[in-house]
Amino acid sequence: MITTKEQLNEFIQYELKKYRISLLKCRIPVNFAENQTLMKFNIFLRKAEYYHNTGNKLLAKYYKFRKNRYGLKYGMQIPINVFDKGLHIMHVGPVLVNEFAKVGKDCSIHINTGIVAGGLNSLCPVIGDGVVIGLGAVVLGNIKVANYTAIGANSIVNKDVLEENIAVAGIPAKKISNNGCKTWNQF
Repeated sequence: MITTKEQLNEFIQYELKKYRISLLKCRIPVNFAENQTLMKFNIFLRKAEYYHNTGNKLLAKYYKFRKNRYGLKYGMQIPINVFDKGLHIMHVGPVLVNEFAKVGKDCSIHINTGIVAGGLNSLCPVIGDGVVIGLGAVVLGNIKVANYTAIGANSIVNKDVLEENIAVAGIPAKKISNNGCKTWNQF
């Protein structure tokens, strides 16, 4: 949770560095515009969090409006105060996150992903640090996902994943590999 100007700057600089590095690794010029959009979304998200947490209602509403405008345009529904430092959205596209979910540091998410409550209750996932959520994956219900877990494309994770540094995939997701993503998030 961002409560000081120093934390705000630290979060923004850390996340900008992640987007710049992914841009350098990419050889497709189209991704430059996409990364610019994602960087702006992250900045609006972090500023909305800061002003909301510090009680500045006017600026909080302004940055929430900017974040929500980008979110509606590109299909990204990410509420404030859910992701810790290092959020990296891989591509512009639909992302749905419940406001009661909690996600750790250095999480990477692809398009068409959901981090949502299961059923009629508001109990949401708690996701650890360094998790990569693949294309089309859904993390569902009152579960915990351990640190450095890689969630495969089109998987549905509806049970706890307590072992660290593994890969899970399938419907419902189960362990498929002992190699998670501990080194993927290093830069």
